[in-house]
Amino acid sequence: MSAADPGTKAVPLQITEDEAAVYDRQIRLWGLEAQQRMRNATILVLTLRGAATEAIKNIVLAGIGKLIVVDGADVAPEDLGAGFFFRDEDVGRKRVDAAKARIESLNPLVTVETVPDASAVAGDALDALLRGVDMVCVTDADRETMIRVNDACRRVGKPFYAGGTYGLFGYIFCDLLTHDYIAPDRSAAKEASKDVKNTTTYCPLRTALEHRWAGLSRKQTKELNPAAVFSVLALWEYQAAHGGALPDDASEVPELKAISDALLANAQVNRQAIPAVPEDVLQTAATTAAHELSPVCAVVGGMLAQDVLKALAARESPIVNFFVFDGSTGGGTVCRMGIR
Repeated sequence: MSAADPGTKAVPLQITEDEAAVYDRQIRLWGLEAQQRMRNATILVLTLRGAATEAIKNIVLAGIGKLIVVDGADVAPEDLGAGFFFRDEDVGRKRVDAAKARIESLNPLVTVETVPDASAVAGDALDALLRGVDMVCVTDADRETMIRVNDACRRVGKPFYAGGTYGLFGYIFCDLLTHDYIAPDRSAAKEASKDVKNTTTYCPLRTALEHRWAGLSRKQTKELNPAAVFSVLALWEYQAAHGGALPDDASEVPELKAISDALLANAQVNRQAIPAVPEDVLQTAATTAAHELSPVCAVVGGMLAQDVLKALAARESPIVNFFVFDGSTGGGTVCRMGIR
């Protein structure tokens, strides 16, 4: 099976004794059946920047079956900070060509396929590519690209993740369609607890963006850290208005404020909790968003990988459904957007 011609999924492979020895600790953690699902999973990652680098490292070490990475861009000097698959001598080469051997060296049991041409995810080619994979991760993309790929995933019934960073801020969104998983029954007495099957019905990103916060108390609203959430949403809107460009100067604070004010009003956010996104938060967004910060990429990419593996293993609940990381405080929050 190749990226250009996905073909039909092969007969599931069984974990060998040698592989069981390599993944012994993980099998003890989440069981042979879960590891078997990972062993047969093909994951597509779009764009190889800092957050994707960290996520790829973790999912490859965990033992997925196949990784496909699509990125048509060349390695730039600024990629060297958070992209630990790249070296100085790689500047000017295709990102995926520079990274392929280093990704493969992490775990020779994983098949790594790279596509150095962004046209592979354009138009009808995207749907064809998606049919041959089990899960999709779009990283560091603009809002319209995330919506387009998410909609395509919906058409062919594939779970979707998006994640990325904007300087000190980071985010993860997931649409796992209808997701079944096993988790402890926390409603039962501790001594009688047992695992039960749970189901979560997710929504696409375009629906999540229509979410209204009306009805939440002041305390409930503040607990969701709306300043960080709406900073990320404002940056998405800024990119849409500026052809994909990001702010890189404090002079952009007034525009970000106008955008975030409009988003807060439209989402019907409790104004007693947050009358406006604080100016210092907007200043952080305006001055750092265009830059990759390695520690933030490590946190967001690590959480993205953890959630992908959790979804594949069908053990415990994945993110439902929008996570935002605030590097200024070191904290993160999960919001249910568009999901009852």
